[in-house]
Amino acid sequence: MKLRGFVLLFLVFVTIISFALNIIYLVGDGMSFNQLLLASILEGRVLTTMTLPYTAIQTTYSADSWVTDSAPAGTALFAGYKTLNSAIGVLPNGTPMPSIFEIAKSAGYNIGLAVTCRVTHATPASMYGHVTNRNDEVILAKQLAESGTVDVIFGGGWDMFVPTAQGGRRTDGLNLIEVMKSKGYEYITTVEQLNTVQSSKVLGLFAKGHLDPVSNRSSAQPTLDVMTKKALELLSKDGKPFMLMVEGSQIDWEAHSNDFYGVWKEVVEFDNAVKVALEFAAKDGNTLVIVTGDHETGGLSLSKGGYTINVELARKAKGTTQMFLSQYNIADKEKFIAGLKEWYGISITDAEYENLRQIPSNNLRRELARFVSEKVGFGWTTFDHTAAPVPVYAFGPGAHYFTGFMDNTDIPKIIMKITKLSAISFPEVKTTGSGY
Repeated sequence: MKLRGFVLLFLVFVTIISFALNIIYLVGDGMSFNQLLLASILEGRVLTTMTLPYTAIQTTYSADSWVTDSAPAGTALFAGYKTLNSAIGVLPNGTPMPSIFEIAKSAGYNIGLAVTCRVTHATPASMYGHVTNRNDEVILAKQLAESGTVDVIFGGGWDMFVPTAQGGRRTDGLNLIEVMKSKGYEYITTVEQLNTVQSSKVLGLFAKGHLDPVSNRSSAQPTLDVMTKKALELLSKDGKPFMLMVEGSQIDWEAHSNDFYGVWKEVVEFDNAVKVALEFAAKDGNTLVIVTGDHETGGLSLSKGGYTINVELARKAKGTTQMFLSQYNIADKEKFIAGLKEWYGISITDAEYENLRQIPSNNLRRELARFVSEKVGFGWTTFDHTAAPVPVYAFGPGAHYFTGFMDNTDIPKIIMKITKLSAISFPEVKTTGSGY
């Protein structure tokens, strides 16, 4: 009798797991409405992200500031509570709390991540990490290796996993790549290996640090859509439910630099990954796709005045200002001015050149990017994050919950509700934004 009861419970568990909802959670770092629309305008088409049937608007503030950084933003998106700027996976008092990915893993889900930054950077680390300072990436690498939370890991940053003697950043002598291999992970570093890998547990680190910007990324490093497609293949092949987090990591960095071209191309790469996710979900029928940003960066405006944007001129740009400055030295006035004309179609006065010439070299890239942006009609208010709300898009079972005005902490709460994974109580944290 006891045996029959055990078998019945086991079958119920298997049935629940077999029909559990898959989640593909895509985050455009630094991406809000205007970053999406900028790319849409310059592409001359509606982006795939914009076609999802359900849309919401979310606030992004952290526990101690109306303007969040990516660490508490990732924690809010993946764990459902506010924390301090710089903190990952802990309450403001430092108490560790699980993310929905950790909870899902304990319930039998396969878990994956695909990013264009180091896999120990703030957003991916918010899936599995617990630190008070996001800069503790060598600690986060150890937490990733030891926790076993994430089965499929694609991104950059092998330097955080190996000792300084092997070109890494670890001073504890640990080689976490070998540790993970001993735990059953297959380690890959090339696009060729990515294309052929079939393991259910994979550590794919394709750069020492972050991947190169998509604007000038070589074929030796994969694009986000390719990593997303492979991750979905590996996570879904055994029939178990899965959760996959995909981040367009470098939208944020190009927006920090006020580079309209860089934002354009990073958003398009992210949108290509969204397309892969939607195609999988539409075919699968049991997968929820959620697309959002963690915050807005740059205070991007889609006009500098005059009721116009010079779209045709912007479309002809040849690259980011970082790429431009790698070829043109501002000290060579004649070639520099000719280069701006060739790359961006803009002319500058002697006075404008002299103003640029006086900028310290460490700030020249972003100041030139702002200058070029304004010449074609895009404006920026800051080189940092803002408190602007960001969109949330959804497709698939449960997508109808993602409408109206919400907070970033609401998303994981909804995920937990519709997956029926846990009845945990999400902690309430007094914040700067409480009670408004």
